[in-house]
Amino acid sequence: MGNQSVTIGFIGVGVMGRGMVGNLLKNGYEVHVYTRTKAKAERVIGQGAIWHDSIAHLVPTASVVITMVGTPQDVEDVYFGEGSVLQLATLGTHLVDMTTSSPTLAVRIANAAQVRGLFALDAPVSGGDIGARDGTLSIMVGGDRDAYARMLPIFHAMGKIIVHQGAAGAGQHTKMSNQITVAANMIGVCEALAYAKRAGLDPTTVLQSVASGAAGSWSLSHLAPRIINGDFAPGFYVKHFIKDMKIALDSAREMGLKTPGLALALELYEQLATMGEEESGTQALYKLIDG
Repeated sequence: MGNQSVTIGFIGVGVMGRGMVGNLLKNGYEVHVYTRTKAKAERVIGQGAIWHDSIAHLVPTASVVITMVGTPQDVEDVYFGEGSVLQLATLGTHLVDMTTSSPTLAVRIANAAQVRGLFALDAPVSGGDIGARDGTLSIMVGGDRDAYARMLPIFHAMGKIIVHQGAAGAGQHTKMSNQITVAANMIGVCEALAYAKRAGLDPTTVLQSVASGAAGSWSLSHLAPRIINGDFAPGFYVKHFIKDMKIALDSAREMGLKTPGLALALELYEQLATMGEEESGTQALYKLIDG
């Protein structure tokens, strides 16, 4: 699919969606957008995105529909609710859910799409607001390989590492593996910075030694400096991370797998949420650890 022959409908223009839409526009795509709060879309409208005031108006205009919404329930509503994507999409439309959602739901969407002559992929991402802004996201894709190949140019406009992981649901399972890793890692990052502080060290100087060594990670390189600067604004919301961890924990239980590190991280983040930090970035866990 060439850029000129593709019309993209993008549903969900939040912290991540804004950067993703911006990069699609930069790459010459015509992008139509809908999000529940129009104010969140003002920036991309200013960049050339075309606003629609409902899913019902947006979906029939698009040859590719991308969704980047909040929760599995939002995904369920968008794809299966009244006036939904699956009801309104025209024959041959490609549907790409980039929300972090349930692997089981991804399979349901793919099966329903196939019955209607549509192509559905689950393609959750990692890389946070920085990756979305810079077009360097890691995109994990599940679904039909031919549909994946057709969507590759669009994925490359938004991401750097794009991998087809397998059949429908495989992208979401991969994202769960990612979130399990991040969950335990965030505890380590926050405990390490709190330890450095209590030991009377300069955390920024400590980072020079540990960030590129065996302890190195994306969270340590990108979120630890925010913590040091007292910046707890969301690149990724605490409330959404809790949602992701619950999906991963449920999925692990279904497979008979024990994930004690994940269970601990979820417990800590739920405590953090009760402190009024639901709308903060995941790095706000430091506030709970440092006490």
